[in-house]
This record gives sequence, C-alpha cells and structure tokens, in this order.
Amino acid sequence: MLLSGLFFVCWDEYFTRSGIWGFNENYILGIFLGNLPLEEVLFFITVPYCCLFIYECIRSYFPDLKNRKWADYILMTIAVILLLSGAWHFQKIYTACIFILCAAFMTCIIIFRNFFKSFDSAPFLVSYLIILIPFLFVNGVLTAFPVVWYNDAETLGVRIFSFLPHPMQNIPFEDVIYGMLLIMVNVAVYERLKSSSKA
Repeated sequence: MLLSGLFFVCWDEYFTRSGIWGFNENYILGIFLGNLPLEEVLFFITVPYCCLFIYECIRSYFPDLKNRKWADYILMTIAVILLLSGAWHFQKIYTACIFILCAAFMTCIIIFRNFFKSFDSAPFLVSYLIILIPFLFVNGVLTAFPVVWYNDAETLGVRIFSFLPHPMQNIPFEDVIYGMLLIMVNVAVYERLKSSSKA
C-alpha cells in the first residue's frame, strides 16, 4: 500500500495543484501535506487495505475462481476501450490520464505474465465488482456535498446516477476507472511481493 500510495499521492498532489480537482475546507480537519488534506492521504492506506481484504476473501471462499482465460480477455477488452477513449479525449486531462494509465497497466499485466504470474484477473474482476457497491455510495456522498469537487473541463462530464436526487448524482465516471487502477496496482504489488516472499 505504501509503494502504490506514493505514486497516487504524487499524482493527487499534482492534480490538486493544477485545479483538476479539489477539497472543500468546510468538511476537512485543515491539516495539509502539501496541497492534500490529511484525510486524502489516509485514503490511500485505508481504502486499499479494505479492498485487499475483500480480494483475499474472494480468493479464499471461491478457490475455483482462478486462472480463467475469459477474465484475461475481459481485461484486455477493457484496456483497448480505455486506450481508444483516452486517446480520443486527450484534451481532457483527468479522462486521458486515467484511461491511458489504466489501459497501460492492464496491458503490462497481460504481456509480462512471467513477472505478474500471481496476478489472477478473475478474482480481481469479481472483487472489484463487489468493491463498487460501497465505493459508489461513499463517493456519491463525498461528491454530493461536495467534500471533493471536480473541474468538468477536464472530465467527460458524465456523472453516475445523475438521474437520482442527492446524495449520489455527482460521481464522475472517471472515478470508477481511477478506483480500478488503484485497486489493481495494489493487488498486483501485493501478489508480486507475496510470491517473492514464498520463493
């Protein structure tokens, strides 16, 4: 979590400083590390920890859900769609960055299977679908007040649950892909370190 968190904190810091997203000071403690509130930094420890726990539960309770080729095909299909969409919307910084980075990481996992041999696409995809349930609720609340705000000029402008009243109408679609990349990086690093320690 610390390894992956360092990357995401640096990314978060840059995007906050650039005005791509920001934080409402009415809802935070007021303790900052650079431009990031303490709550945002702690997010990269608490959320991945909970998500890795869900991932391990799926692996433990459903041991037959492994080494499924269909899961790799789904991952590659998502990667192609994200890459093309990111390139098409290259002028929108959040959209382009998250789509292309997520596509690139998925592609690396598939291409460099010897390095990522412990990463299993099937339990990851199932875990992420489960993770989306609390993610959409919590993120919906955070973006509805808003605790977190987004610059619409740098996103697709597609808001999840926009047909519903508050508190779940303001989640930008990009956040779903951001969450996927965050969890996928943590799972990949976790599985890599776990396999290395066994060796």
